[in-house]
Amino acid sequence: MIKGLHHNAYRCRDSEETRKFYEEFLGLPLVQAFEIAVTKSGRDSKVLHSFYRMEDGSFLAFFEEPEAAFEFKPQRDFDLHIALEVSSGFLRDIKAKGEAAGIDTRGVSDHGFIDSIYFRDPNGYVIELAAKRALHDEAFDASVARSALDEWQRSKGNKRSAS
Repeated sequence: MIKGLHHNAYRCRDSEETRKFYEEFLGLPLVQAFEIAVTKSGRDSKVLHSFYRMEDGSFLAFFEEPEAAFEFKPQRDFDLHIALEVSSGFLRDIKAKGEAAGIDTRGVSDHGFIDSIYFRDPNGYVIELAAKRALHDEAFDASVARSALDEWQRSKGNKRSAS
């Protein structure tokens, strides 16, 4: 049985600039960092793996591997984003902090069940901070989700055959 998220891991350009964003700006403490000199498969490597703890005990993690090519490119919200839950008070405060620091800051966006703001981290990833609204839990109904997915599949199929 899956109990929850332990960590998500992403590549980063530079571990220190990543730390400044996640620890100093967002307030997620750096709690682990170690070098990987040899992978579990026996390949020589030079990688720093770092972990930032969230309040629920899960982590965001990063790999810096300077000697391996990786294309860092700005992500569109629908391509990739990392959404983190915050309180509505924190949302207001961090929005002002981001704007004052000159960080690319968008929002507040009203999604009905959450309010969100968006930042771009030093690696180009979109970071969404989301504050739940009162009816958040009611918005997540498996039967409605399944119906919406089935309708999407039907309409997508019709559009493909029509073109």
